[in-house]
Amino acid sequence: MRIPVVVVAGFLGSGKTSLLNHLLRTAGGRRIGVIVNDFGRINIDAMAVAAQVDSMVTLGNGCLCCAVDATDLEEMLGRLAEADVDAIVIEASGLAEPPAMARMVLACPGVEFAGLVEVVDAAEFTATRERHPQIDKHLRYADLVLLNKTDRADDPGLLDLVRELAGGAPVVPTVHGRVDPDLLFDPVERPAAAQLSFFDLEDHAEHIHAGYETVDFTTGAPLDPVRLAAVLTDRHTGVYRAKGHVHFGTGERFAVQVVGGSVRVVREPGEGTALVFIGLGMDPDALRGRLAETVADGPADPVAMLSITRYERCP
Repeated sequence: MRIPVVVVAGFLGSGKTSLLNHLLRTAGGRRIGVIVNDFGRINIDAMAVAAQVDSMVTLGNGCLCCAVDATDLEEMLGRLAEADVDAIVIEASGLAEPPAMARMVLACPGVEFAGLVEVVDAAEFTATRERHPQIDKHLRYADLVLLNKTDRADDPGLLDLVRELAGGAPVVPTVHGRVDPDLLFDPVERPAAAQLSFFDLEDHAEHIHAGYETVDFTTGAPLDPVRLAAVLTDRHTGVYRAKGHVHFGTGERFAVQVVGGSVRVVREPGEGTALVFIGLGMDPDALRGRLAETVADGPADPVAMLSITRYERCP
């Protein structure tokens, strides 16, 4: 099973470390490995989270996205995977290029890209945008946007503006980076005795519901791969994640993982379709209607299957 890797990006001071600390405190039985990509000779962010984790790798030589290849990242992800973690979070430098970070993770074997999360400082958004106009591009590439420090912002139109700039990606207003970790990671079953050292920290029972919702879809009939691919790649539905199994009447089915605009499928034995969609601001009835329209009368032809197999990767 591939370990999910979440990349957390955002400009300096947006609240990335607060988000990471919150995820560690509210992990809900998950063992989370951490890579902190701090900029500068002193790893301040790494120091801020070091007391909460048993498995952490720090980078102090600038931005990870500036590396020539992903060799070092592969090594670090491998080291964390050997530590028997359930998920990995990469906290990117505030000067990093988020799309480059995501591409590097996608190129690493043995892990599953679980999303690019962009943290935005609501209180300083206008000033940040003036200094760093590239933030508009970063928002368009994000799979999930956390509009942080909303308790300190007084612009009533800010949320709508960020949603527009995000191009359909879900936007979650947060305070102190508090978002439900279940939005980012699947739950795991693990005895309390196997928890990491941060399990006994204060507020470990805190549970912040992000206001997200789920839509389930099951059918025994084959699906139309072209119509299904259109649903899976549509970033304007408020869907952040989708996962499950689909079949097209061809004698095999596909395990599906969707994060934002990233789609991955793997062939596997079995029949039937069962999918779950997770997001914010979704129209459940409209989504179910589109999914119902993917049901086909018979098996898909090989040419149509290219709409799905183009996203295939090795298990």
